[in-house]
Amino acid sequence: MSSTWNRARRFIWGEIPASKEERKLLLKIDWFILSYCCLMYFTNYLDRSNVSNAYVSGMKEELNMQGTDYNKINTIFTCGYIVGMIPNNLMLQVVPPRIWFPLMQIVWGVLTFCTSAVHNVQQIYAIRFFQGVSEASTFVGTHYILGSWYKPSELGKRSGIFTSSGLAGTLFSGILQGAVYQNLNGAQGRSGWRWLFIIDGIITLPIALYGFLVFPDVPATTRAFYLSEEERLLSHDRLEPAQDVDRHGLSWNLMRRVLGRWRWYACSLLFAISGETESLGSNNLMGQWLKAIGGYTVEQTDYYPSGMTAFAIVSTLVCATWTDYTRARWPVLVYMSVAVIFSAICILVWSSPTWLKFLAYYVAGASYAGQATTFAWANQICADDDQERAVVLASMNMWNNVINAWWPLLFYPATDAPRFRKGMIAMICTGVATLAVTWLVWYLERREHRIKRTCEIKNDAASLDIKEAEDENEKPRSASVEVHPTSVGQRAVAV
Repeated sequence: MSSTWNRARRFIWGEIPASKEERKLLLKIDWFILSYCCLMYFTNYLDRSNVSNAYVSGMKEELNMQGTDYNKINTIFTCGYIVGMIPNNLMLQVVPPRIWFPLMQIVWGVLTFCTSAVHNVQQIYAIRFFQGVSEASTFVGTHYILGSWYKPSELGKRSGIFTSSGLAGTLFSGILQGAVYQNLNGAQGRSGWRWLFIIDGIITLPIALYGFLVFPDVPATTRAFYLSEEERLLSHDRLEPAQDVDRHGLSWNLMRRVLGRWRWYACSLLFAISGETESLGSNNLMGQWLKAIGGYTVEQTDYYPSGMTAFAIVSTLVCATWTDYTRARWPVLVYMSVAVIFSAICILVWSSPTWLKFLAYYVAGASYAGQATTFAWANQICADDDQERAVVLASMNMWNNVINAWWPLLFYPATDAPRFRKGMIAMICTGVATLAVTWLVWYLERREHRIKRTCEIKNDAASLDIKEAEDENEKPRSASVEVHPTSVGQRAVAV
């Protein structure tokens, strides 16, 4: 019974620490790291999703938004996100994360308040650019922190929980917008969508204060009040020998290491492509579809897309749990790709019944399962070089957003609602391309492991040869002493 329970526990929560001290440490870092990172990412995605929910809840009409104005808001946010990506992750090498994360959160919280007072879409453009710069610290920065504290066997599940917290923000945003529209629309002369941003800002700022108080930085520099000196040492020593979690000074050698290996190129390409499978959700295509075909209330247009987000959360947590148990990351990307190809085909065939389109949009939520898995995979691949890991994680998200800056304008413009024919064809191609690049990363990782094992075997053989040679050289000095008689007595002769 005990062994069955242990297997179930290992499957659900990852590898069980061997000692009581390590179990206690893991409990602490789970509580303080995951609680803050998840709350931070929750408010991050709450803010992002509020724009799409506000758009279908009166913002479009009140600000007289035309054509692709909505897509331009997302594109400008993405441009800011791209600009802030690598600088934010490198700042974590200079400024303690317990300072940098909450500081950036305060910046985007204040900007969220400002969004509630805009008078035209141009003001939203400016605000969203600077929000993108500040919010760029959250996603890859947290994956860098998770990779600094957790073993590979623990990483997938924690990455999945973190990613799911962002999806929970998306889910909550739709529910919150519906409730705000019902209860606060017109209160004190403000539209419901304006109240949404005010409430979002109110939620954000206390969480930033919580980060200042409890976030532990990284194992090499942590001074968290809840960790003893023994736990600080254990947090560093318990990680695998090949896992580099020390702080190093920045140098030009970093660029040579990053550009001289396959990791930066392959991992960046993987998320640059696979991240676009999230387009159905990130552009709220289901909400735009419901608004365009008509027959649904504002509240229904806000609520119904939440089914996609709910399926995304379940897929992310189940897949993350499975990958930690099996240590295989690539099957999740296969599952995700097949799901979005199925969804795109169902929506592309416009004569398909409405219930099938609902199902297709919900199943497309599986695309979000790839976020946690892809970044856990990159953390695992780059575990032996802390600085390279920081750059690779940032670059993955940066290149995805470079594509995402123009991708929706080209394939998912608001003017294409409700059919999004070009977008569905692009989604099928994206799914197929993701399968191909997944195979490439899997192959390169296996090849690197084979090369490392071969080098280790050769080094061991060389060490053995050297040792044998040294032993041979030692033999004359350690040989027995024979005694030969001489005419003047006896003399010891070493043979």
